[in-house]
Amino acid sequence: MEKVLDVEVSPERETGPKAKRKKSEGNAPQGCIDLTEDSPTCSNQQQQQTTTTDKLSVISWNVDGLDTDNLANRAKGLCSVLVSYKPEVVLLQELIPPYIRNLKKWAVHKAYTVIEGGKGDYFTGMLLKNSRVTLLESEIVIYPTTKMTRNLLVAKVSFKGQELWLMTSHYESCKENGKERMKQLRVVMKRMREAPDNINVLFGGDTNLRDTEVAKVGLPSGVLDLWERLGKQEQCRYTWDTKVNTNKNIPQICRFRFDRVYLRPATREGVPHLAPDHMALVGLQKLHCGLYPSDHWGIFCSFSAE
Repeated sequence: MEKVLDVEVSPERETGPKAKRKKSEGNAPQGCIDLTEDSPTCSNQQQQQTTTTDKLSVISWNVDGLDTDNLANRAKGLCSVLVSYKPEVVLLQELIPPYIRNLKKWAVHKAYTVIEGGKGDYFTGMLLKNSRVTLLESEIVIYPTTKMTRNLLVAKVSFKGQELWLMTSHYESCKENGKERMKQLRVVMKRMREAPDNINVLFGGDTNLRDTEVAKVGLPSGVLDLWERLGKQEQCRYTWDTKVNTNKNIPQICRFRFDRVYLRPATREGVPHLAPDHMALVGLQKLHCGLYPSDHWGIFCSFSAE
């Protein structure tokens, strides 16, 4: 159970669209970040997480695009994290058109295939590293009772010659929408459970879930919560943490594990199945503009094929 202060997070703050700050985007950072470069440029060596050729590395991150304060600088902060960690897959939530344009401006499209999970005011997306991951097909699954235009983005890809299903979503926001979140969790779990047994299925996203809601729905047999499987490390627990992250200037201490990664490994005999071996939070350093890249921490994780 999440141990947090009994403080209500306002509906406007909790990843809903209405209360995001509409300040100036600021001047776009000059220059280009070369995401095709192999060597990381992060100055803090302890934060670098490089991957070997037999591993799959993934970042899942709500980038808080609806808050346009210093948007260009914060988008470039994301690009810097991508250079440092070199993930094969990036699962993004709360994108807006200007954010995508900024990513493409810094040559993301040269290193990554960009998949957008919608064309509205805000949406999810994926980045697939061209040198390692091949897109086979993608689809958008609409949640039938969402009031916030939320959906599930699914991409079927090839990684090292094996088919892999990737999923990302931004579940319904606000405490009072727990019933809708549980419906959305059931949709995702059904998709993961019913995938063919020769397919590894990976979900990462901003679920806005509380542990009580997950307990009511339950995870199907064979579906792993990465944070739990890797030992419930306290330093990776809270992905929305106003005790440390000051982007929103919220006076109360609110700490939630909104962002989660689920894995359903392949089970068919003779088929390589993914196994998680590392998880860390990213985006923990403030940028020169005085903000973190997002009000959420991102999740970096890596997997081995067994």
